Amino acid sequence: MNKFIGIGRLVRDPEVRYSQGENSTAVARFTIAVDRKFKKQGDEQTADFISCIAFGKTAEFIEKYFSKGMKVAVEGRIQTGSYTNKDGQKVYTTDIAVENVEFCESKKDGGQSTGQPAPSDSLPDSNGFMNIDELPEELPFN
Repeated sequence: MNKFIGIGRLVRDPEVRYSQGENSTAVARFTIAVDRKFKKQGDEQTADFISCIAFGKTAEFIEKYFSKGMKVAVEGRIQTGSYTNKDGQKVYTTDIAVENVEFCESKKDGGQSTGQPAPSDSLPDSNGFMNIDELPEELPFN
């Protein structure tokens, strides 16, 4: 089984290109910084930088809605490859071939809020519940 699931922040805006030919396909490349759970003594790096590539509709979605600093969940498979660079050296690559992406926070949570304080009744109480002033007539469950 080849499965990757990770949550991290976009290091920079995704780079999107379109393939050549009659049926051009969107190809999005981006990197997410995934925090490490534990920090070793004296270790400066506290995140791993994961290269990702997405195709088609997923790439178009990423191009439209994702930007630097956003927290996202990425699901896909690990894909390795290699190429020869201009100096004749063989370079090995490891990317996540993205199958699914999701937002992990709202714009408000991501520090992109309008600066207006939230109403006190919409904040969770000490038990983690929020007050609801009015309930709809019909609930979707009984």
